[in-house]
Amino acid sequence: MLNKLTEKELKWARNIWIFFWYIIWVHFFAQLFSFLFLPYPAQAREFYIDVLILPTIFMSVTVSLAWVIVKFSQKYTFHALYIAATVVAVMIIRLNTDIRIISALLLLPILSSVIFFRIRLTLFSAALQVLGFILLYFVDPSYRGYLSAFDVIAIPCFLGLCTLIATIIMIRGRELREELFAAMIAKQDLMIQYAIMQKQAKFDSLTNLYNQASFYEHFELALKYGDDHRSSFHLALIDIDNFKTINDTFGHRVGDLVLSGVARIIKETIPANDIAARYGGEEFAILLFEADFEDAVKLLDSIRAAVSGTSFEELDGTPVTISIGISSYKPSLNKESLFEQADKNLYKAKRSGKNRIAT
Repeated sequence: MLNKLTEKELKWARNIWIFFWYIIWVHFFAQLFSFLFLPYPAQAREFYIDVLILPTIFMSVTVSLAWVIVKFSQKYTFHALYIAATVVAVMIIRLNTDIRIISALLLLPILSSVIFFRIRLTLFSAALQVLGFILLYFVDPSYRGYLSAFDVIAIPCFLGLCTLIATIIMIRGRELREELFAAMIAKQDLMIQYAIMQKQAKFDSLTNLYNQASFYEHFELALKYGDDHRSSFHLALIDIDNFKTINDTFGHRVGDLVLSGVARIIKETIPANDIAARYGGEEFAILLFEADFEDAVKLLDSIRAAVSGTSFEELDGTPVTISIGISSYKPSLNKESLFEQADKNLYKAKRSGKNRIAT
């Protein structure tokens, strides 16, 4: 019960404190109405001082003091609130002993404690209500006089039964909360797995570039956009020169490192809106949207220069170069024609000595 309160618990503690004030003033006006308009067994001075003003002041001071304690020492929030609640309940019962069901007011602190789902708080509140009942019974003869022998036994038993029911509700509530939390965790795991599967379906695991299937999806969208808006884009095909020799000489592990290194350079060089994919074994494809043809060539040449200027330690000084073929979309070109043109330019770069761009 001394655990640090959360912000929401503090909010509900304040709501309960406000509810105490509501009870005090409802009782005040109910008593005043009864005295003014109903037969009341008390003289005016006795009523206003002993029944109305002094008890209201006493309850108000108790509730105010409880909130002062909450403000200056939050760890005693529950102690202060529920001691104040017991005082208010006992005072109202004492003033209305002729109302047979008034003892049910002792249930309010117990029921309100369930809001916080703290079993020890509910047990603490229940103990206070039993203590309040015992004090009333032995200290106030008028209250004792209105109770039958059955009432003396039934009221504590009823308080205990309600406490048991409240405890069961909280235990079941905790179980439901744990089940909900487990379901949320399971859902998050499924979402993560789905995201991983989506990534695996769209991206090449070695290079983290789009795979061939995803590239074709973007390629189709680019063609449709070009047809609809009469705008141009560029398709570049990149091939690592002498890659088979690298694999045969240094092994596939080193070949994978070269592929990853070239892919990293491509990703770091192209703008965010461009699309890069691993098209085949050592081939890459890029869709360039934002640059005109000359700027696209310059961008690709910076990729070529960055690759040829990168030293791969595993290759013992053997340089890595790439050849690039580029073609630009025009409304007269379909998908096959555009790709065939870029592919022809790639082989043109290969035949012209490699490590170059052909347009």
